[in-house]
Amino acid sequence: MHDIANRFGSFWPQAILGSRRDRLVACIGAGLGVLITEWLSHRVLGTANPWFIASMGASALLMFAAPASPMAQPWTLIGGNLVSGLVGVSCAQWIENPDLAAAIAIALSIGAMYPLRCLHPPGGAVAITTVLGGPGVSDMGYHFVLSPVLLNSLLLLLLALLINRMAGRSFPHRVQPTPDHATTDRPPSERVGVSRADLHAVLSERGELPGIFLHTEMQALDLLQQHRISALPVTNAKGEQLCIVPQADLVAALFRAQFEREHGSGSTIAPQKELP
Repeated sequence: MHDIANRFGSFWPQAILGSRRDRLVACIGAGLGVLITEWLSHRVLGTANPWFIASMGASALLMFAAPASPMAQPWTLIGGNLVSGLVGVSCAQWIENPDLAAAIAIALSIGAMYPLRCLHPPGGAVAITTVLGGPGVSDMGYHFVLSPVLLNSLLLLLLALLINRMAGRSFPHRVQPTPDHATTDRPPSERVGVSRADLHAVLSERGELPGIFLHTEMQALDLLQQHRISALPVTNAKGEQLCIVPQADLVAALFRAQFEREHGSGSTIAPQKELP
C-alpha cells in the first residue's frame, strides 16, 4: 500500500502559492489584456477570432499569473509569437494540406524558438491559428504577423509592465547571475573530497599509508578553515545526504588519529593534573 502511494503520489498537484493580492492582480490583468487584444483583433479581422484570442489568453495568464517564469518575459512573448506567426504563415502558403501544415508549423516554431531563446507556449497556438484561422487570417498573409499578432503582443506587454509595476511585482524578472569564482582555487564542485592530485602530492613526501591519509586529511582541513566552512555533508554512494559533520568533530578525529599514530593504537590521552 505504501509503495502504491509513493508511485502515484506524484500525480497529486502541489499547492499553487500566491497571496490573495497576487491572485487578484493576475485575474484583473489577464482580463484586461484579453479584452484589449480581442477588441483589436475584432477591428483588424472584422470578426472575433476565437483561435487567436485563445493564444492571447494563454500569454496573459503567463504575464500576470506567473510573471517570474522564463516563458513570460518580454522577449519570449514578442519573439515567440512573432516567430511562430512567420513560420505558420509560411507553412500555410507552401503546404496545401492544412492538417499537415499545422503540424509542421508547430514543430518548426518550437525548433526556432529554442535557439532564439523565446520559448513561449502560446506561440504554438499562434502558429496553428495562421494555418487554421480561416479566410480572415489566410487572406492577410504575412500582414497578419504584424497586425494583429505583433501589435497585440506589444499591447499585452505594455499592460503587463504597467499592472505588474503598479502592484509592486518585479517584471521583467531578472535572473541573478552566478557570482564568478574570485579565488585561485578550483571551483567548489571540483574540491569535494580527496583528489588523486592530493594523494600524489602527499605520497611524494611520505611513504607510509596511514601517514598519507592523515596528511591528506590535514590539507583538506586547512582548506575548510581557509574558506570558512564550518561543516561538511556526509553522503552515500547515491549522493543522498546522511548527516552533517561539524568542523570541530573533524579536528578532534584528526587529532586522535595523529595521536594514535605516534603513540600506538589504543593509546589514550592522560588528563592533565590541576595546578595547586
